[in-house]
Amino acid sequence: MDVNALFKISYGMYVVTSKMNGRVNGQIANTFIQVTAEPLMVAVCINKLNLTHEFIEKSRVFAVSILSEDTPLQFIGRFGFKTGRTFNKFEGVNFRVGVTGAPIILENTIAYVEAEVVKECDIKTHTMFIGKVVDAGMIKEGEPMTYAYYHTVKKGKTPKAASTYVGEQPPTNPYHT
Repeated sequence: MDVNALFKISYGMYVVTSKMNGRVNGQIANTFIQVTAEPLMVAVCINKLNLTHEFIEKSRVFAVSILSEDTPLQFIGRFGFKTGRTFNKFEGVNFRVGVTGAPIILENTIAYVEAEVVKECDIKTHTMFIGKVVDAGMIKEGEPMTYAYYHTVKKGKTPKAASTYVGEQPPTNPYHT
């Protein structure tokens, strides 16, 4: 099996945020999709070991900030390669609190979506949170950063907790014995 075929799936680069007990947290994610138009529903996939997962699971809300192509790698690293358990990812970051109470990042963001969780799907290492959209808006003009752009132009890396992380060895295919 050639897992490189999966890299041809189009992804974006997003900061998924949530809140819990007066705290906010967020992380980089590339798995965010619109799943229905009526009612308007979206989904995110979050690693169960991430603090953002805990926040979404308990608060039942999340916001997604859609990053622009000109987002610096340092900004992506702040939300993608550091844990909110020991580092305040929002210190010095321009954001506002949305209608759900989740933070919406205002810098390096072209648009945002806020949702209330209506369903969870357990996917072994990750949970897919499906949410009803309660607010959305444009922040600025620009092109959304794709995962391909992040890798080919920005030369970004994939953290081990990402849903698209492949690692050193390709995953085995349980359908081929």
